Amino acid sequence: MKKYAVEKRRIPSTGRDVKILIFRPVSAKKPPEETTGILWIHGGGYATGVAEMAYFSRPLALVKKYGAVVVCVSYRLSVEAPYPAALEDCYSALLWLKDNADILGVNDSRLMVGGESAGGGLTAALCMYARDRGEVNIAYQMPLYPMLDDRDTDSSRNNHAPVWNTKRNHEAWKLYLKGVNDITPYAAPARQTDYSNLPPAYTFVGDIEPFYCETLTYINNLKKAGVDASVDVYPGWFHAYDMFLPFTKKAKEAIAKFEKMYLYAAEHYSAAQKPHL
Repeated sequence: MKKYAVEKRRIPSTGRDVKILIFRPVSAKKPPEETTGILWIHGGGYATGVAEMAYFSRPLALVKKYGAVVVCVSYRLSVEAPYPAALEDCYSALLWLKDNADILGVNDSRLMVGGESAGGGLTAALCMYARDRGEVNIAYQMPLYPMLDDRDTDSSRNNHAPVWNTKRNHEAWKLYLKGVNDITPYAAPARQTDYSNLPPAYTFVGDIEPFYCETLTYINNLKKAGVDASVDVYPGWFHAYDMFLPFTKKAKEAIAKFEKMYLYAAEHYSAAQKPHL
């Protein structure tokens, strides 16, 4: 028997509707007070990708094995609409998740956000945006090998690793920031100077990929601000190694550690929502 159900629907965003996929467990459900609600944001350099990437990335296991409810959003891509379209769509999905927590059987004090690559970058940006707007509180963030910095770092400069490299990175940021004169942390989270009161975080990253340095810097900045944050580094891993080679021994170990950190977060972190006035 299938361990999860999936529903496709459209929800309103800024100036248009956006597609979301809702993954829910169908057996061994946890009571709502113990159920996390996760917004998962797909990767693709801000320019490609769809919500259906959840089928071969990390979030589906959180539904099937641990009873989470996961919402995946097909945000507007930079080839269609540059920043801030993607962030607006992700924020609309986050608000929808909060507002529909009761219907979904989710504890709204256990809302999490995660994503890989550009989805990790949008995860970080969304946590900053939500903190500053004060409309929804996020309990935990999981920005996996996130795309955070539009500027070259020691690892993204002259990088020729497989899957993602300097050339692709420059092209992707150019598309995403097209027409943007003032690059804020909501557009490129590495430009943030205030990391206080952001959600606790976990991530992992390979040491030969472009996002190695910016990932470590992000986690270090969170820790300096008193936020509980950690990162695992995997030697010799190129970008999205866990998605391209999920059946290797090291990838299985990384996936198991990710799930262990998720379970710890589900048990130890919460962020109550402000009551409606």
